[in-house]
Amino acid sequence: MPTLAERLGFSSDAKLLIVNCDDLGSSASANRAIGEVMRRGAASSSTLMVPCPWALDGVRRAQDGGIGVHLTLTAEYPAYRWRSLTGASSLHDAEGYLPTTAEAVWDRADLADVRAECRAQIEQAFAWGVDVTHLDTHMGVMQLERRYFEIFLDLAAEYRLPVRMFGARAEERLGFAARGAARAEGILYPDHMIDVWGRPRGSVAERLANLRPGVTELFLHPVEDGPELRAYDPTHTDIRTGDYAEMLSPAFSDLIDAAGARLITFAALRDLQRDA
Repeated sequence: MPTLAERLGFSSDAKLLIVNCDDLGSSASANRAIGEVMRRGAASSSTLMVPCPWALDGVRRAQDGGIGVHLTLTAEYPAYRWRSLTGASSLHDAEGYLPTTAEAVWDRADLADVRAECRAQIEQAFAWGVDVTHLDTHMGVMQLERRYFEIFLDLAAEYRLPVRMFGARAEERLGFAARGAARAEGILYPDHMIDVWGRPRGSVAERLANLRPGVTELFLHPVEDGPELRAYDPTHTDIRTGDYAEMLSPAFSDLIDAAGARLITFAALRDLQRDA
């Protein structure tokens, strides 16, 4: 069978890299940072948190790359919250907002409400003029629990979109065959994923130095430093501002070049999936 790279028109040993910025729309600071790294060519993709107050601004600032939908069923910050688009009571906590943890969603939400909310978020992105490239999910809610993953794949099949996919070792821990289920539905996903959230600075360089052939998604969370970020997410300020600084550095592009990688977007996978 041809590899994904070969199906995309590249050689079997090609290294194709999607650099995705998560949390587009979560704040004005995130939008400015993501827009900047997109303009500089340091990232090729982003994913939009549709229910967030700054989502439409994010759409307008991230036009230089592909935009997917970051399906959002949580609002994790203590004092900065948002609600669902559909208003379903099972999707909200006692304070009237989306819950702060994935576990709270899994314990409380009605699956029909989950499906309707995710569909509403995708449809809203289309209504804003987004040429949606793929689906992924905030805090792993739609991927790390079997029932939710089934809905995730149903939506990917319905909208003919590729998805973010965790690695084989994570699949073993979760206890369900996510990759096989996606393949059975004809849903495409990158061969490899690089997740460095919370890892020591320098992890990106290490992982890119050992980049494997095929399609890899590296996702980061760049946010501009300042009062807004420090007010809503003081716990992870260093991670978010560090990602932004790293992506702005010429060394970041040098690492990609040294790895022999070519930047692509999820749109290449989407178009291949739709042509199959």
